[in-house]
Amino acid sequence: MPADNIGCSSTFPAIDLRIDSPADTVAVRHLLDTLFQADIMQDLPDDQRGTAELVLAEVMNNIVEHAYSNGPGSIDLRVMRDLAGLECCIIDQGRPMPGRALPSGHLPGTEEELPEGGFGWFLIRSLTRDLHYQRNGSDNRLSFRLDAEQSPH
Repeated sequence: MPADNIGCSSTFPAIDLRIDSPADTVAVRHLLDTLFQADIMQDLPDDQRGTAELVLAEVMNNIVEHAYSNGPGSIDLRVMRDLAGLECCIIDQGRPMPGRALPSGHLPGTEEELPEGGFGWFLIRSLTRDLHYQRNGSDNRLSFRLDAEQSPH
């Protein structure tokens, strides 16, 4: 898809790649395949590629499962790559996040408290930086950065 200069917000940089997709699990898989076959992703190191795929799959599958649980919709993925890593923005018109804010991403304290699933926001928060969510009219806008080199935790 052609790049444009319309970002997630006024502070989002110029876009290297933009992919619009239906919001369903098969389309999300196709979107990820398309993204990782794009020229801007070809020399991405394996560890960064794996992190990017994990985070993007989690975010977009959450959109399918939660934002569009009542019906069809679309996902607009925008990616900018520089030497420091990837800047990502995902826009959808589904239901807003509960409380119009990002989930905390904290893991439960005991084994008895562990939910089925529920680890997605912990992973997303752990693997990204500059994570932002806003509801703009009917749009959910989630942006984050994936660094080129992950520091050990």
